[in-house]
Amino acid sequence: MIKNTPLISVIMPVYNTANFLGAAIQSILDQSFEDFELIIIDDASTDHSGTVISEFKDERIRKYRNEKNLGLAITLNKAIRLSAGKYIARMDGDDISLPNRFELQISALKKEADRVVVCSTCQLIDEEGKKIGNWKDDKKYLKTDQIRSRLPMNNCIVHPSVMVTKDIITDFFYDPVQHESEDYDLWLRMSSDGIRFVKIPEALVQHRIRKESFTRKRQKNVHGKLFIVKQKFIFHEILKGRINSFVTKTFLFSFIDLLIGTYKYIKNLLKR
Repeated sequence: MIKNTPLISVIMPVYNTANFLGAAIQSILDQSFEDFELIIIDDASTDHSGTVISEFKDERIRKYRNEKNLGLAITLNKAIRLSAGKYIARMDGDDISLPNRFELQISALKKEADRVVVCSTCQLIDEEGKKIGNWKDDKKYLKTDQIRSRLPMNNCIVHPSVMVTKDIITDFFYDPVQHESEDYDLWLRMSSDGIRFVKIPEALVQHRIRKESFTRKRQKNVHGKLFIVKQKFIFHEILKGRINSFVTKTFLFSFIDLLIGTYKYIKNLLKR
């Protein structure tokens, strides 16, 4: 039975993931650590996601629907504001959380000092749920100092694996301007402000790669996208008067992205 104030608030934005949504929700309900609420916000889906959500009667679930599509960042911020738990856990409507995820993450958070984000590695799966390997950067950068060193170059954090205190995430929130890269921008802003990332090396999430997913589309213009994300992040930090070694390193790598992206763009033009 859910308490008046659950320890964990799981935030799950949903948009047109009906074919995978039931399994995603059930993977949260099957957690070995049961002191949580599951906040599901249907971002005006046009498929039958709403029907799938309505079929679950567990009292730990809080169901909402946006009247119009607001996008991931705004919907995530809405879910954070609605949350009651001390900790916020991310979850997507097409992924799978393994049964011991919350148990291990809560244990890790309680061992750490303040200003820490706990994440884990992931197992990649396809639309049929078949295992298709691992994310290279996810498995390669495991230690806190490795993650901090890598982030100015590229993302190495699995978004739906993250758990953090509500106090921390409400100091930052997601930036709607960073459309489709709101997670990477959040990690950059957190790292610049001294937040540490602790990654559990065990895969606690199965991350689904879909044919229509942004992750797959982004691979075609990754360096150009990275340049834009980093420039917006740097502008944000300058406005706050925060220029440090992390911001400077990100600035330098943004121009490497620009050079590589321009080279690949010209190379593709010459092939046509």
